[in-house]
Amino acid sequence: MSKARSRTAASIQDRLIDELIGVSRGVIADGVVDEREAIFMGQWIENHREVADKWPVNVLYARLTEMLKDGILSRGEQGALLETLKEITGGASSIDQSHSTTLPLDRPMPSVEFEGATFCLTGRFVFGSQIECEETISEMGGIVDDAPNAETDFLIIGELCSPDWEHTTFGRNIENAVELREQGHPIRIISEEHWVDQLGV
Repeated sequence: MSKARSRTAASIQDRLIDELIGVSRGVIADGVVDEREAIFMGQWIENHREVADKWPVNVLYARLTEMLKDGILSRGEQGALLETLKEITGGASSIDQSHSTTLPLDRPMPSVEFEGATFCLTGRFVFGSQIECEETISEMGGIVDDAPNAETDFLIIGELCSPDWEHTTFGRNIENAVELREQGHPIRIISEEHWVDQLGV
């Protein structure tokens, strides 16, 4: 694929993701997500398969597929889906590249080996609650620490991290990880997006 064609494809994908975020805002405008709206969003993604594996569409698609596999969107699932959509739309500006560059992420992003590796989570995650993220790491054979230390292999920064992270409580975890890295400890600092990509969601 030529560079021009590649740029065009990327531009189309960006527009589609923006469109889905717009659709999501419309869906949650009344503070409720019903079964019909969930099915519509799932069908929208099915009709735009070129972005189904792109962030954050891949997380939303996985959630919708899981919630709708029995053909019913329970009250609990409605609430969980509403929160997911709120996080995706409210965090839209924090998912773009300009935000990522304000964080001390490893460049290039490293591959993630889960078996036997130690992880620390900081910030809020589109993927799910901190408990859900920790359970996923454990299922993959990883270990979760409460705070970065000399034994930590990866610090994962949630995509809903504020741009002014230096002034936040979870910013201390980032600062500690940076200090450890500067002291020669092989801790890697990665984004939630990269972590999810490595999960293969």
